[in-house]
Amino acid sequence: MQVVVGDEVLVRGRHVGDADREGVIIEIRGEDGAAPYVVRWKDGHQSVFMPSSDTVVEHRPTR
Repeated sequence: MQVVVGDEVLVRGRHVGDADREGVIIEIRGEDGAAPYVVRWKDGHQSVFMPSSDTVVEHRPTR
């Protein structure tokens, strides 16, 4: 998965009733856009994130 800073991340809930998690990539720690990423989640906290199969990344056009 290749990403750039500013791309949006959506992690689907794994179980019935689990909420989806949404965030924005603010830092890329891997080489050439690879994981791990630092994500600022919609609830305001930040974490180092390794995407899994239930992760969707939406690329945002540069302005």
